[in-house]
Amino acid sequence: MGRYSLGVVDVTFWPDRGAAASVRARDLGFEHIDCGTDVDPATLVLPVGCPTSFPKPQPGWCTTPAPGPGEGRWEWTVRKFREAPGCLLEPYASAVVNSRETVRAMAEEVPGLRFLIDTGHVADWGEDPLDLLEFADHIQLRQGKPGHTQLHVDDPSGVVDFAAVLRRLDDLGYQGKLSIEHFNLPEFGWPLDDPVAYATDLLAHVRALMG
Repeated sequence: MGRYSLGVVDVTFWPDRGAAASVRARDLGFEHIDCGTDVDPATLVLPVGCPTSFPKPQPGWCTTPAPGPGEGRWEWTVRKFREAPGCLLEPYASAVVNSRETVRAMAEEVPGLRFLIDTGHVADWGEDPLDLLEFADHIQLRQGKPGHTQLHVDDPSGVVDFAAVLRRLDDLGYQGKLSIEHFNLPEFGWPLDDPVAYATDLLAHVRALMG
């Protein structure tokens, strides 16, 4: 299997942010940290930026305004990403782009659009992450299953086959990086007692698969 850079998403370390999160990532053996918009690039930060922010994001900004009056969610999303070449769109279950069909449709609406594919989100909405990897400019790894975005890598109910993910990336000639994401965000319905432990366990698992 190919050897991919294995990193982590900064939300894993919240409330530590910025340089503090980057140092923790390095000390745990991650090769980069992504989604940060306010961290010194001399640290491990991968210049992905927040996948939901648009041109000239403010430091740490990770939200976008709601659609305007009379504008549907699909039309608004098309308009915003046409205005923001180079940004990443991350599909997830409750978003307007939340299936292989809608990823393909959005790619047709916005030529050159880049996608961040998260294996946990794809498993959550009930499709196979392998079927979305061809669209990926960047990939985030998590175990998941229908109705659940993040499970421990060893959870027997998880449906993400990480060995198969790596083989598919090899077949596609993927040139990007892989970032592991787990988070404790109970206010958004995603509680997790120890996201750092979940992330480091998945790191060890994927690193062993790569040999």
